[in-house]
This record gives sequence, C-alpha cells and structure tokens, in this order.
Amino acid sequence: MNWKEVYTKIFLKQSEKAISEANIKEYMATWWQNTRSKDVGGLRLTDEGYRYISEDLQITTYEVPYPSDLEFTTQVLLFLDRYIDCPYYIGKRNLIVTNEKKALELHLFSGDIRKYGINKALKRQKSE
Repeated sequence: MNWKEVYTKIFLKQSEKAISEANIKEYMATWWQNTRSKDVGGLRLTDEGYRYISEDLQITTYEVPYPSDLEFTTQVLLFLDRYIDCPYYIGKRNLIVTNEKKALELHLFSGDIRKYGINKALKRQKSE
C-alpha cells in the first residue's frame, strides 16, 4: 500500500477537493518530498505540504528538537525515511511529526535521529 497516496486522498477529502487521478498526481508532487511509490516510509513533507496540513487542515503536529550539531547525512535521511511512519517535516531546529507516539519515541532519544535510527535498525536485525 502506498501511504503517500492514501494520505493525499485523505487530505483532499478533508479539504473537499475532488479525489481524481489528476489531483492526486498534482498534490503528491506538491506535498511530498519524494514521490516514489513505497510500501513503508517516505512520508517527508515539502514546505508546502507542511504548511497545508498545519494551517489549512489544522492537523495536530508535534515538534521534536534535534541536537544543533546533528548533521543530516544520507544515512540520517534514510533512517527518517525508513522508520518514521507518519507524515513528517524537517524544520530548521526541529523535526515535526504528526504522530504523538513517534514524537515520544524521538524525545526519548533527545531528538538524536541518528541514534534513533541505529537503535531501530539493530532491533529489526535482532528480530529477523
């Protein structure tokens, strides 16, 4: 299941816009950072996507400050892409998520996304 498409349809429905193929294609490109189809992850919002869900739809969001020395390396972005299973936005000083449980998990790691991703990867490896 492509969660970006599901969320896009829900957002369109909530704003009373037509759920047509043309609208889905247009808004997926506008709201999502990565438009590739993925079954898991890939729910990073663009600036416009974040603005839309926070201002127009008024969806509750949770801010998780990350360490000021955190480098957004490719690995960190991949961890976010893989392990954040709700729409999220990378702000200048914080990560903004739409899921309260995910916000709490990230707060437990003091917003250190790198440590969070490594922990999730190790946990997944142990379960396999």
